[in-house]
Amino acid sequence: MDWYAGKLAVVTGGGSGMGRELVRQLAARGCSVATCDLYPDTVTQTAALAQDAAGAGVLVTSHDCDVSDEAQVLRFRDELLRAHAASHLDLVFSNAGTGGGESFIASPRQDWERVFATDWMGVYYCARAFLPLLIASTEGVLVNTSSVNGLWASLGPGVPQTAYSTAKFAVRGFTEALIEDLRTHAPHVRAAVVIPGHVGTDIIRNSLRARGLPDIEQMTHAQLEELIPAGLRPDGATPENLRTLLVNASDGFRDNAPVSAAQAAGIILDGVQAGTWRILIGDDARLIDTFVRAKPDAAYDYDQLAKMAAGTRMTDAPATAADTATADGLTTDAPTADGLTADAPTADGLRADAPTADGPGGSVPVTS
Repeated sequence: MDWYAGKLAVVTGGGSGMGRELVRQLAARGCSVATCDLYPDTVTQTAALAQDAAGAGVLVTSHDCDVSDEAQVLRFRDELLRAHAASHLDLVFSNAGTGGGESFIASPRQDWERVFATDWMGVYYCARAFLPLLIASTEGVLVNTSSVNGLWASLGPGVPQTAYSTAKFAVRGFTEALIEDLRTHAPHVRAAVVIPGHVGTDIIRNSLRARGLPDIEQMTHAQLEELIPAGLRPDGATPENLRTLLVNASDGFRDNAPVSAAQAAGIILDGVQAGTWRILIGDDARLIDTFVRAKPDAAYDYDQLAKMAAGTRMTDAPATAADTATADGLTTDAPTADGLTADAPTADGLRADAPTADGPGGSVPVTS
């Protein structure tokens, strides 16, 4: 029998990307799931897809929840316990996240705090709400999603990543700290941290939506120009050129990723079942992890990082935006509060026309 069969799991951020794939794969393996998202339309669709493919005895429920609001997290908890007639949980995947608030100095404070609240406080509130229910089980696992930006707090020269990186460092540190806490006070429960590199998701569109913006295709010229400052636009770019850039960046990030959301979810589930506490996803995540451990003092020396990457490429595949170190830095999976990391950094910095892991170059707020 599948290890997941008969269990009950919570998945936050289940409306798209890795969250959606976790829900679908858990249900297909016989695990009932309660999933939530900021957007009821997307998470309802996820639940329907998962339920349709699930076997007998599996229940998948969807819930509207902003994890940055503790009252909503507690409501979600109470709703799912009623819906599943449950008194405990077996698995909790704190996957919800968003991008934005890239600069502590230049970004609007409200944008910075919104990102931090979702990416860190959301994990904290879910742990407060759900850990007692994991402790009430015979064997529980808390799985928190960090990022390569929980290892390396940059996207390269000229592209600060402070809110997202700060939150993801907190998630990683919190999860590691729980290892001994759980061994001491609840040894039948364990914690695992997920550290993804570039995974193909709709992070760009989702993060723009979280900022209250319309779909890229419906944005006004003023909105497009605000997202991509003049200094980061290709020479002579019109607003419609910027729209095309954003569409291509979003679709390319999702469709051309070295790891798909479905593959990432499979890696996570295999790691949890195997008892792994540290689950890295993608060669880019492993490269960055290796670099910052080997030479922590040089972690933000982009020239040294580029040389190390050139000497230790882990695959023979063509270089991608996610796994290539350049003279200016390493591209990563992390949504930048302001934009996407460029797939072709130049000697002067990140190209404005290159799609990055998180958004269009330089000022597009974008999620994990």
